[in-house]
Amino acid sequence: MTNNQYLKATFLMCTAILASVLHTTSKALMLQPNGEQKGQVENVDRAMHHLRVKRGWVWNQFFVLEEYTGLEPLYVGKLHSDMDRGDGSIRYILSGEGAGTMFTIDDNTGDIHAIQRLDREEKAQYVLRAQAVQRQTGMPLEPESEFIVKIQDINDNEPQFLDGPYRASVPEMSMTGTSVLQLTATDADDPTYGNSARVVYSIMQGQPYFSVEPKTGIIRVSLPNMDREAKEHYELIIQAKDMGGQLGGLAGTTTVNITLTDVNDNPPRFPQKLYQMSVPESAPVGSIVGRVRAKDLDVGINAEMRYTIIDGDGRDTFDINTDPTNQVGIITIKKPLDFESKKSYTLKIEGANTHVDSRFLNKGPFSDVTIVHISVEDVDEPPKFDSSSYYVEVAEDVEIGTVFQIVSAKDPDISNNSVRYSIDRSSDREKYFYIDLTSGALMPARPLDREEISWHNITVLAVEMTNPSQFGTVSVMVKVLDVNDNPPELAKYYEAFVCENTKAGQLIQTVTAVDLDDPLAGQHFYYSLAPEAANNPNFTLRDNQDNTAFVLTRRGGFSQQEQSIYYLPILISDGDQPMQSSTSTLTIRVCSCDADGNVMSCTAEPYTLPVSLSRGALIAILACIFVLLVMILLILSLRNYKKKPYLTDEEENVHENIVRYDDEGGGEEDTEAFDIAAMWNPREAQLSKIRQDMVPEIESLSRYVPQTCMRESNVHSYVLSKLYEADTDLCAPPYDSLQTYAYEGEGSVADSLSSLQSVSTNNDHDYDYLSEWGPRFKKLADLYGVSEANDVLW
Repeated sequence: MTNNQYLKATFLMCTAILASVLHTTSKALMLQPNGEQKGQVENVDRAMHHLRVKRGWVWNQFFVLEEYTGLEPLYVGKLHSDMDRGDGSIRYILSGEGAGTMFTIDDNTGDIHAIQRLDREEKAQYVLRAQAVQRQTGMPLEPESEFIVKIQDINDNEPQFLDGPYRASVPEMSMTGTSVLQLTATDADDPTYGNSARVVYSIMQGQPYFSVEPKTGIIRVSLPNMDREAKEHYELIIQAKDMGGQLGGLAGTTTVNITLTDVNDNPPRFPQKLYQMSVPESAPVGSIVGRVRAKDLDVGINAEMRYTIIDGDGRDTFDINTDPTNQVGIITIKKPLDFESKKSYTLKIEGANTHVDSRFLNKGPFSDVTIVHISVEDVDEPPKFDSSSYYVEVAEDVEIGTVFQIVSAKDPDISNNSVRYSIDRSSDREKYFYIDLTSGALMPARPLDREEISWHNITVLAVEMTNPSQFGTVSVMVKVLDVNDNPPELAKYYEAFVCENTKAGQLIQTVTAVDLDDPLAGQHFYYSLAPEAANNPNFTLRDNQDNTAFVLTRRGGFSQQEQSIYYLPILISDGDQPMQSSTSTLTIRVCSCDADGNVMSCTAEPYTLPVSLSRGALIAILACIFVLLVMILLILSLRNYKKKPYLTDEEENVHENIVRYDDEGGGEEDTEAFDIAAMWNPREAQLSKIRQDMVPEIESLSRYVPQTCMRESNVHSYVLSKLYEADTDLCAPPYDSLQTYAYEGEGSVADSLSSLQSVSTNNDHDYDYLSEWGPRFKKLADLYGVSEANDVLW
């Protein structure tokens, strides 16, 4: 026995002895009278509490294996008190965790059994309490005792990889022993008991590339120089086995997917050492000529490339750019191409990695070179002028047909086709200019006038004779130079006035002139009176030498009665060559002025309104007259509107009514005739106004036409009911009413009785056939037919 077992046995023995002594003392006290017994028992209880009395149990092993699957309850242990004499007077009680559900006790013997399967992984131990009581009285013989039932582990759980399956990565070309991933498998068994939870790792699939450490579960590289470009993905199966890997242990597996990541261990290489490309000479600058690509087995940043032109005769004409998405070198045009001057170019292009790994420099160089030969294709180009634009100055008095500019263009192609010239008429709509078809000589086709148009911007076309679709254009800017061909004139129409009481030498007007010409030296005008007015006794002119002139009076004492208007001719000339002059007339009116020289009147006295009637009053009177006229027109329109006859909504409805009157000669004064509106709205027929001049003799319809027809919206039913009422009314004369319906009666042998479609004739008609149509037409037969007294039934 171990030391722990010896200590445990000694402790149990001492507890049993102490319990026996206490039991004997309790028994003795129980035999005394009640009062003393009670006090002594209480003292014993207090003594027991202070002495921490131990139980006198007989202990068995309270350990039980988990996962018991037998048919009988599993025996756990036995509880026995030293007070139990085996006579059945003591009853054992079990309480605590699982009592009654997981564990039961035999109350006579104290045997404890497990009645359900126990699982240590769910609950490793149970805390229970036991007590021995007097079976008859139920009084406890000893205080309640607590004990623990521990569940012993068995190897019933295999190791599990809770985080699997796993994914990991490791750089390609890694050295042997490089750590990739550490796996951990968990075992639910008790790690403190036996080897049930001691796990050992092994690799089932993935050799010889990878290995796993048995104790730690670390996966390492076991094969050097693994190349991603040869194989990128690996699938490993790792096993974890308990019982230290011994036979009979449980095992679990997981999958590990390992990917080799890329490193820059492959230099770029062009698949071709020579590329042939072509481009038309008409391609604009910036156009793409072609693409080159150096292949790199690496990916991502390790495959990034930079392309450059390192040599060749086309370095100044072409350029290359790198497309970062596809790692392609794009060759573009840097300068315009000309097949006639150079037909081909050669480029030496280098493609190099931008990120180089120093560990793999021995596999380099990480760049490659290729040659690109570019051919320039000939294109039928339009003619080109020897100048991009022309600027010409032409005097406005140039004669028609005078050549002032020659434009020249030629075909840049090798064929050098002939060129013909023309003017784009959208730039010269008025056809001021003409160009010679073959020489390109420009000349005016009509007189030029600078004062009308000072600039002409025309477009000249040069067209190939063999291919008219090929043409070139050039702009010719023509500036029309000024020529002194316009005389000066007064700047505006002047109308001066002179007071009757003016004095000699009085200034009455300052005049200025304008000239459409624009001389280089500026405008300078000369003023004087026309020769015919040089000795004018009334007025004189003084040139101020600043392009202005004063008109002055030569005498005083003008009178409107003598002469009210004077005309003064003024001669104006410019200082340019050839000199131009014109004569303008200044109108001078004689006016009556006040003492300060302010004009009062230059003509007859104007009509003025009376002082008593202001302008505002006149406007108010006119406004009142306008309002009255509007009201009169409104009243007249209302009267005309009232005189118009009332028209129904549909003027096409023409009705013919035969109305019965009680008195003859009533004529149009009888307004109580048959209300035809009732037939348009049968629902209101019962509410229609009853004629005051007659009393209906029939208050209801016959049995052939029920009264419900009156309430129906079917016009047909309403007409039938009214027809029956008229047929049975022996006092009322028959009447004919024409209405526009979808049909005029079902089953009528007489069709329509409307007089609108009756035959118009003056001859008598034979109405004997009416008596054959039945009782509905009996009245008509009596009125219009040949009646016999014996045949008429009243």
